Amino acid sequence: MVQHLLNALAAHGAGGAGVSRVVLTLNLPEPAPVAPAGGWPFVLELRHNTVPQGFSANHNAALADASEPLVCVINPDVDLRGGNPFPAMVRAVQRKGVGLAYPMQVDENGQLQDSERELPTPWSLLRRYAVKRRETRAEWVNGAMWLLPSPVWQGIGGLNTAYFMYCEDVELCLRLRLAGWTLARADAVVGHAGQRASHRRAGHALWHIRSLLRLWTSAVFWRARALLRRTPTAALTMTE
Repeated sequence: MVQHLLNALAAHGAGGAGVSRVVLTLNLPEPAPVAPAGGWPFVLELRHNTVPQGFSANHNAALADASEPLVCVINPDVDLRGGNPFPAMVRAVQRKGVGLAYPMQVDENGQLQDSERELPTPWSLLRRYAVKRRETRAEWVNGAMWLLPSPVWQGIGGLNTAYFMYCEDVELCLRLRLAGWTLARADAVVGHAGQRASHRRAGHALWHIRSLLRLWTSAVFWRARALLRRTPTAALTMTE
């Protein structure tokens, strides 16, 4: 997945995607990706962890010294099947009041994924999984691919490292909302495998439960919940 994504970034980079630097964190030992014949059209920084870190810690470390005006969080299971998403994402994130832009996501069959979600509460999760209720409010968006202005990322302190895995994307979106920023859906589409390991692996399920409990007992959750309840649906997410 990493090699495929880097190849796609390189292909779009040659066409002016505007990607100047890619930081790849190898959380576990593995071979380095193979550069194309002409070399990478961006600076590729490889970081090797001696001890595996969580999603938040890895991204905070990777972006800690970012001098670029925009930073992007992107998962290795994202593919750029819809073409170059960056121009549309840049336009979206440059709109007044926007703190984070994201593309629409489709699965391997081209079906739109539910990357935009309502605030996860025990009641909303029950309705989602037991009743199969379709959510209608885009109160947060998963962290498969985000684009943020560097001052926004730095201003909110990046991701919360108290979340090893799961809910760190929810919590960041809530802090953005509380800081007065909104989210913007760009006119772009990417593929996302969406493994959802917590549905199949006991260890991941335990991480997920712990993260939900941490979220539900946080001041950020309750302050953002009150704010979102006062926010009209139309104002939750901007669209291009």
